[in-house]
Amino acid sequence: MSEKILVIAEVKEGELRNVSFEAIAAAKEINQESEIVGVVCADDDLENLAQELIYYGADRAVTVKHDNLKSYTSEGFGQAVLAVIDEESPDAIVMGHTSIGKDLTPKLASKLDTGLISDVVGIDVDGSQTVYTRPIYSGKAFEKKVVSSGLPFVTVRPNNIEKLDRDASRSGDIRNIDVDIKDLRTVVKEVVRKASEGVDLSEAKVIVAGGRGVKSEDGFKPLYQLADLLGGAVGASRGACDADYCDYSLQIGQTGKVVTPDLYIAVGISGAIQHLAGMSNSKVIVAINKDPEANIFNVADYGIVGDLFEVIPLLIEEFKNVKVS
Repeated sequence: MSEKILVIAEVKEGELRNVSFEAIAAAKEINQESEIVGVVCADDDLENLAQELIYYGADRAVTVKHDNLKSYTSEGFGQAVLAVIDEESPDAIVMGHTSIGKDLTPKLASKLDTGLISDVVGIDVDGSQTVYTRPIYSGKAFEKKVVSSGLPFVTVRPNNIEKLDRDASRSGDIRNIDVDIKDLRTVVKEVVRKASEGVDLSEAKVIVAGGRGVKSEDGFKPLYQLADLLGGAVGASRGACDADYCDYSLQIGQTGKVVTPDLYIAVGISGAIQHLAGMSNSKVIVAINKDPEANIFNVADYGIVGDLFEVIPLLIEEFKNVKVS
């Protein structure tokens, strides 16, 4: 069993992403007795972020602060994290299965000459073995993996492993290490954000997604209103993105984001297999479509056969009178 587990945290707009805390919980599931070491890399003051990792279950934290860590590059963050790994010599490493995690972890695994179990949705201990469950074939099946030798290195899918309760009484050592991050072949000059502000789609607990049935960019406006009432985010099928109803940053599916919210409301989405690959593991799926034969109803827990332009306003009015926690 592992004795020290490194958790690589992610920072977005000065705050830790929720998946960072879920990764700590995943590390605890790998080995309850292990020492959890959080890692934060950025260009700002990282003391408060490191302390948050401790509040959520890390035993201590290591920070790397450098101007070249202002924006993510695999080279810059790779150098920073490898330096921490070299100092800490962990027995296992955990990170979120996000766009950054999917880019960074294969490079790290290659440098460390170890395997990588990506997109983990469940962790179980069976005797002396830790069993990792991950979806395959676009979510149609699941496989279980065991690390027989080498360093266990895993990424966990957001919203699948419940984070631990925040405990502000927890304390732990926070140490900064100096890393000379240099020779970057990629330099980010400017970041232009087209995605909508608000809840991050990949970590949202509630998602309201629109398809071609929404018919226009204006047709998405009620979806934003409903998502705001529910404290969620708006997503879309590839068909809606291809039709220029919304930006591709909202795309959910095999070639878009893979999401697993507590509640997924599919509005005007027929249910193409490529879209289902990105959302079929949602905990509760509600489908709204005027076609009773639409494939989306085959995966939905609840279905509403009706005109979305009539149904969505009714839902908005009802939720205005309900306190959503």
